[in-house]
Amino acid sequence: MDTVLIRGLEISACHGVHGFEKTSPQRFVFDADLKTDFYGAALTDDLTRTLNYSAACDLIAEITRGNTFNLIEKLAYECACALMDKFGALREVKLTVYKPQAPVKHKFGAVGVTVNLVKETVLLSLGSSMGDKKAYLDTAIRKLDGLRGVRVEKVSSYIQTEPYGGVAQNKFLNCAVKAETYLSPQNLLDEIHKIESESGRVRDKRWGDRTLDIDIIFFGGRIIDTETLIIPHYECYKRAFVLQPLKEIAPDFVCPVTKKKIRDLSN
Repeated sequence: MDTVLIRGLEISACHGVHGFEKTSPQRFVFDADLKTDFYGAALTDDLTRTLNYSAACDLIAEITRGNTFNLIEKLAYECACALMDKFGALREVKLTVYKPQAPVKHKFGAVGVTVNLVKETVLLSLGSSMGDKKAYLDTAIRKLDGLRGVRVEKVSSYIQTEPYGGVAQNKFLNCAVKAETYLSPQNLLDEIHKIESESGRVRDKRWGDRTLDIDIIFFGGRIIDTETLIIPHYECYKRAFVLQPLKEIAPDFVCPVTKKKIRDLSN
């Protein structure tokens, strides 16, 4: 992957937790690594086939001067997200904000923060076994696509399936979603839990009936095993209601564990 570099971009603006920082501009300095593919620009010498670093600088300046934030963490994240949202060809943004005039009672060069956002393909499995099942799935997909940092690319057909796990009594309506996201796996999971909660999801019985269930099945090529998140989903290979919709929308996606394409996985 190629990289467009921005170094030492200086912008005067008002950010900080103290009152005087919100009224007296001070210097903020930005470094950015913008990963994209500019092979076409190298072949053609055509500016439209690469990321315009002048436009990127203008966007950072617009956000920095047009807002007043308490934290440079917020400033850095807003700038990084805006770059990702505006420049579709961007695959990764690493953006550092320095605050050389921070009110620190020590001699220092600068304080700063770094944000690193990476676009990944994520595959989700959705299901509902209570109430208006289709409406729950439709609403969930709309909310997912409305999240900043998430873009739904494909939605599978909806299929009716038998309950799994021996606890739920109702048939399920299931589907799969292929999306692109620059949220981290944990941040995406947190947003998913919010959407489930807004649907009235109650986590009282494992495998029980539910208004909405959204599982992260694959997150790019990552293998994650923490207390809160396991990716690939540990039982995805056993579940036809997961694999069948995934094969419809992402047959060539390669499972990072089995090294097989989804089309070749079987329950």
